[in-house]
Amino acid sequence: MALFDLSLAELHAYRSESTEPEDFDAFWGKTLEEAREHELDARFEPVDTGLSTVEVYDVTFAGFGGHPVKGWLRLPAGATEPLPLIVEFIGYGGGRGLAHENLLWASTGRAHFTMDTRGQGSTWGAGGGTADPVGAAPAYPGFMTRGIDAPENYYYRRVFTDAVRAVEAARSHPLTDAARTVALGASQGGGIALAVGGLVPDLAAIAPDVPFLCDFPRATILTDRHPYREVGLFLKTHRGRSAEVRRTLAYFDGVHFAARGRAPALFSAALEDQTCPPSTVFAAFNAWAHEDKAIEVYDFNDHEGGGPFHEAAKVRWLRSYA
Repeated sequence: MALFDLSLAELHAYRSESTEPEDFDAFWGKTLEEAREHELDARFEPVDTGLSTVEVYDVTFAGFGGHPVKGWLRLPAGATEPLPLIVEFIGYGGGRGLAHENLLWASTGRAHFTMDTRGQGSTWGAGGGTADPVGAAPAYPGFMTRGIDAPENYYYRRVFTDAVRAVEAARSHPLTDAARTVALGASQGGGIALAVGGLVPDLAAIAPDVPFLCDFPRATILTDRHPYREVGLFLKTHRGRSAEVRRTLAYFDGVHFAARGRAPALFSAALEDQTCPPSTVFAAFNAWAHEDKAIEVYDFNDHEGGGPFHEAAKVRWLRSYA
């Protein structure tokens, strides 16, 4: 499919119709307060990867509910002083993979922490290692409707809490510089990075690529591609529950986290993206509160977005921040 969404001029003017819950801040404040009742217990175990330029640590920390969450910390070999820190989140269905993968950011001289996404890691890539021990009401296959009956039960409440705790865990390592922390990711990883950008007040920068989990009222009716389509297929069976589902999703909409963004941001969007339609990405970009923000637009690309071209753009952009 070629261009199917709004024109570029309309995208820059677009604003989401997603309604922010009145208790949005209270909900997330309580959620994080409860998570911090558990000791972070961040553990960093060195891994023998055979790499000579990068050192890798197998990380475990306590996320939502105190549940163990895995990650990798990669450092330039021989580092002795605290380094700028990249915290990366993963796309839908993927896991943290293997220790020797994903060496770009450590190769730029930064510390690089990758968070495993609970319950995922079996759709693409080299797998994950974090369970999601929380049960849920009946859901459509996938993760989008797990616990969608109430915000307190929703799957992404656990994931976003894990992500905030991942930043805290990464910052606890003596070779990371908390003042130069950047959150980034693509697709689902970009949506998680947006949530972190709204919940962690002192990031140096954020870089969400073609972010998922934004502007749910539009996304769930504009595209029939998964994962957003999971919501529609759930409601196709569970007739009459649309208002309940919209209420739950409003607590997890990237647009509302963007309104709380307090760091410079570099977004990306692809105008032929049917997975995360460009208007939903622009909804979050236009809502991003910090005035230092930019968006790279890839006009003839689908959900792959800028790919390696955008990686190069991020490397150049981050020189000014971390």
